[in-house]
Amino acid sequence: MVAACVAVGLGALLQRSATVFVVVKVVGASYLVWLGVQAIRRRKSLADAFASAAEPREGWRALRDGVVVGITNPKSYILFGAVLPQFVNRGAGHVAGQMLLLALVSVLIGAVSDCGWGFAASAVRNWFASSPRRFELVGGAGGLAMIGVGVTVAITGRKD
Repeated sequence: MVAACVAVGLGALLQRSATVFVVVKVVGASYLVWLGVQAIRRRKSLADAFASAAEPREGWRALRDGVVVGITNPKSYILFGAVLPQFVNRGAGHVAGQMLLLALVSVLIGAVSDCGWGFAASAVRNWFASSPRRFELVGGAGGLAMIGVGVTVAITGRKD
């Protein structure tokens, strides 16, 4: 859904305006760095959050919750709006079609990847639960990774 909106709206705007592209890129990069800093600052609370985790949702409710999170997640718009247009061959025409195809490939790869990581995460859940220190290390590493991605997005540009 997010990719389709970007493909027919935001993507076209970003394609035509280098200024808008830079603004979206800088805002997105800043947001990722901010999330990384917050993850590092709050890494000690991961064990508490894990201990008070809610019961897993099942069936249609889980699907609905996933769709709502996906549609309302600003990181999706930033990813598809700032990164995807860089891989479109404007000279070949059909820019919206190219972006939709690229978005579809991205979503499919993401679905396969997310399922794989979900199964792997469920397999090691008990290992993490046995040590609060492990939660701190994971929170800090995740925060550093987000900061790294944010900085990388900020310093890379598009080819015009």
